[in-house]
Amino acid sequence: MNGMQKAVVKNMMWSNDVPTYQVSRAITTDKMDALYAKLKPKGVTVSALLAKAVGMTLAKHPIMNAAYVADGIKYNANIDVAMAVALPDGGLVTPALRAADQNDLYSLSKEWKDMVGRTMEGKLKPSEMGGTFTISNLGMFGVSTFVSILPPDTGAIMAVASSTPTFVQQPNGMMGMVKQMTVTLTCDHRHIYGADAAKFLKDLAELIETDIDSILY
Repeated sequence: MNGMQKAVVKNMMWSNDVPTYQVSRAITTDKMDALYAKLKPKGVTVSALLAKAVGMTLAKHPIMNAAYVADGIKYNANIDVAMAVALPDGGLVTPALRAADQNDLYSLSKEWKDMVGRTMEGKLKPSEMGGTFTISNLGMFGVSTFVSILPPDTGAIMAVASSTPTFVQQPNGMMGMVKQMTVTLTCDHRHIYGADAAKFLKDLAELIETDIDSILY
């Protein structure tokens, strides 16, 4: 194993000593998909869209952005959303978009493209890795659902699966087709309880499903 792979092993072993649990929710993505189609020609990425939406939701749920430390809770002042990136030669890194709740979508997209490029070239700085909350997105591979392992010194990570056509009951009682993705939170149960995770996912779903344009302002 190379040095990066050994580092991943060490980080993953950390999670064995943490009591974690998972909470999943299906989120309808029709409005987010439409917004992305409109903004993609302007350089906006799906990763930036997700990071911005998650960042804005974390601002309402500081416990989800916190970490357990020595019989206490560390509430982070900044909301730094990290996203897992697999390296071509093996290994995994998590470049982080700093202040994801505050920076505009276009800046986040530009920054993310730059970091991914430097990640693939092995030029990403250690200070640019790791956040206060992590996203692992395997949706581009057609994955229906999966669970992520909690990174060290964080409280939660969210696994994002693919968005697929799904029959659901409409508000009028009729059945209709929408696109949905399943997101799964893995949380540190020492300070984040099930209700905390459920409320976070509820607000994230409402933002993506009914108020996605708010991430532009």
